[in-house]
Amino acid sequence: MESLANLEAFVRSAESGSFSAAARQLGLTPAAVSRNVGQLEQRLGVRLFHRSTRRLELTEAGERFLSSVDGPLRALRASMADIGPQGDAGGGVLKVSMARAFGLAHVLPLLPEFRAQWPRLQPQWNFEDRAVDLVAEGLDVAIGPGLEPGSGVVTRTLAPAHLVAVVAPAYMAGRAAPNLPSRLAALDGIVLRPPAGGRVRHWSMRQADGSAQQALLSETLVFDDPTAVREACLLGLGAALLPLADVLLPLRRGALVRLLPQWWADAGTIAVAHAADAPQGGKARAFVDFLVERFTAESLARRLDASAP
Repeated sequence: MESLANLEAFVRSAESGSFSAAARQLGLTPAAVSRNVGQLEQRLGVRLFHRSTRRLELTEAGERFLSSVDGPLRALRASMADIGPQGDAGGGVLKVSMARAFGLAHVLPLLPEFRAQWPRLQPQWNFEDRAVDLVAEGLDVAIGPGLEPGSGVVTRTLAPAHLVAVVAPAYMAGRAAPNLPSRLAALDGIVLRPPAGGRVRHWSMRQADGSAQQALLSETLVFDDPTAVREACLLGLGAALLPLADVLLPLRRGALVRLLPQWWADAGTIAVAHAADAPQGGKARAFVDFLVERFTAESLARRLDASAP
């Protein structure tokens, strides 16, 4: 079991790029993760990471070792979860709450593959844009922006939550494209007002050199649902600041275009969370491990990074 813990520490550190992030995923301290990796390196007789104050980088030996153990380790996790004393990863209901647009675009398409691996699990998924309480609501997993580590909750980052300015091509016909966030005010703005009387939030946008400027969207249309904001944009009714995750597919097919391509607003991260010690937690861990592995394989974090060239 000590060897398995060392392997887990190595793989999680390699995936996340830091001992601290791996520690949050495993419910350990960074020092414990570092010690586990050091024990593995000592046993193998090779250095697996180049260590710096900013980030871990795999050595050539580390890259070879990761490619050889990652798949077998995932299979071992699944087997151990399935045959555990509760057998809970093998069957039962998987209750998940996820941000609506993100879930429909990026999680639901993975369901056939997940079902092929876990055919006895019954997905019970809620697509909703609200804050949830995992424990109080009896949920297995929550996915969305703004999820923070808390007592008894394990949180893993999937991608940055960056907002970008978008508009339908037809709307821009005959109009000059703004070259600064402040000049978005010249366009019809479609903005989000949170339910229950919340105020419209106005974002500051920034670019790679660190400069920042307020995005002055007019409040031409005001909705309480982020999906409605996107759909109004697609109808050519104006410009909006929307999560890149929610508009990635319309941007790719040309239904929307990105204004100010060098600018973005930082809304934190999109994460997946599950209770650390919930009864029947094996199914939650199986789903989270699957989700993180698929997002890593598809480089989703980079595709949703609005600052990436």
